[in-house]
Amino acid sequence: MKRLFYSVVLLLIFATSVFAKVNINSATVAELEALPGVGQAKAEAIVKYREEKGKFKSAEDLKNVQGIGDKLYEKISSEIEVGK
Repeated sequence: MKRLFYSVVLLLIFATSVFAKVNINSATVAELEALPGVGQAKAEAIVKYREEKGKFKSAEDLKNVQGIGDKLYEKISSEIEVGK
């Protein structure tokens, strides 16, 4: 019974981490690369843009980064947030 309980707890912890959104205002290059369609170059461009222009005010501001267009934004929009 304990084994089942611990298995369920671990499953819930894993499920929560899988569905966590990526905060584009604080994410590292590696965290951004985990988004579908975002490779190293785009992740670095996001971080560089954020360093030069400041924090993103909305998730849609991500489209101001060169290489992030409407198509890619739609693909990742449900997986990103700007945080608090």
